[in-house]
Amino acid sequence: MAILNFIMAAFQSVSADLLPADTLGTMQQAAETVATQEMSVWELTLKGGIIMIPLAILSVISIYILIERFLAIKTAAKEDKTFMKRIKDYIHDGEIESAMNLCKKTDTPYSRLIMKGISRIGRPMNDVLVAIENTGNMEITALGKGFNWLATTAAGAPMLGFLGTVTGMVRAFFALASAGNNANIAVLASGIYEALVTTVAGLIVGIIALFAYNFLVSRLNKVMNQLEAKTMEFMDLLNEPAAK
Repeated sequence: MAILNFIMAAFQSVSADLLPADTLGTMQQAAETVATQEMSVWELTLKGGIIMIPLAILSVISIYILIERFLAIKTAAKEDKTFMKRIKDYIHDGEIESAMNLCKKTDTPYSRLIMKGISRIGRPMNDVLVAIENTGNMEITALGKGFNWLATTAAGAPMLGFLGTVTGMVRAFFALASAGNNANIAVLASGIYEALVTTVAGLIVGIIALFAYNFLVSRLNKVMNQLEAKTMEFMDLLNEPAAK
């Protein structure tokens, strides 16, 4: 507040000889109003206009996708340390049906990969590997559902915010021109800060979507590495009898 008072006093002393008394008084009154007026975040949000509606929808959907996909990927990343050992024992003992039942019971992306590979036992190794890789691609695609929305929101939300700012500035200058002789800095300043609200909102939504996207991609990459490791382990398992 002390800094604001100092700026106001300096501005008044410099402008006293340059501006008419009535204009200077109006500007000073507007500055004092800004200094004393407080506005809640909700009230400021309402000032953004109709552009705030799509931005609000984008933010809600982005947060929903972040939470829903995080839980889905977290569930998919759970690993049973004894799974591959039991699969190995079943296959060596020729209990293919038991191995298939274990995969169905485990019901994780890597267990579905192994189940697909077990169903191809007896075919050429390349066919088995291709079947597993195709299943893995389908699993990753399913886990990555909604990622495109986050990427689009990260790029599009700031653009919507800038659009709201431009249209708000147009309205502000139109209001200033329509005021005629009653035009003053308060009319222009009010329209400008209302217009800038959409820019702030668009940047916030875009940042949330961007960080959500990168976070989920990093989690999904860990699942991909897990699937690749399980695939290689299963292929080594199938090659063991031939090695002997």
